[in-house]
Amino acid sequence: MSAERARRNVTTEGAASTYRRTPDSGNAITYRFCRTRGATAGYRLDPVLDIVAIPIGAFTDPRLPPPRFSVYESHRRGWVAMPANAAHHD
Repeated sequence: MSAERARRNVTTEGAASTYRRTPDSGNAITYRFCRTRGATAGYRLDPVLDIVAIPIGAFTDPRLPPPRFSVYESHRRGWVAMPANAAHHD
């Protein structure tokens, strides 16, 4: 599936802002930020243009499984708790 076709399979509704930032990795990330909810609705890593990531916190379904891994542990907020059996990466 082409990157353009994969991106067309993801839609967002409501007021959102798009912004880009370049983290420590040097690979730019494009975010869609929901101004109504005050949260990231999704993001795209520039090196992987055919994937749109949607944070698990954007879903309200309590049946979703808990996180299996965590990245950027050194940047995690103190109030965020990860399951003990989750893989941790920094």
